[in-house]
Amino acid sequence: MSALIAALIGTLILAAVSYDIVRLITPNEPRCPPLARLRGRRAALEGAEQWCVGLRLHGRIDADTYQRRMSGLARGRRRPATNRAASRRT
Repeated sequence: MSALIAALIGTLILAAVSYDIVRLITPNEPRCPPLARLRGRRAALEGAEQWCVGLRLHGRIDADTYQRRMSGLARGRRRPATNRAASRRT
């Protein structure tokens, strides 16, 4: 009887250890985000695109700035890339 209990406890410990190892190896978040968050990001990118088109139509930005912002939106960035070296304080 005690051998059966020891085998059961050993099996449970082995299962817990293997679960922890698998959990540590796999990434915390799946590669594809949940649909609600993905839909929110797409909607935000579409809104930023419409804002950029509005700025261009009203003459508030030039063609180069418009092209740079739209290529950033195509890459998934809602905000324009900034010069990080110039923004650092020394």
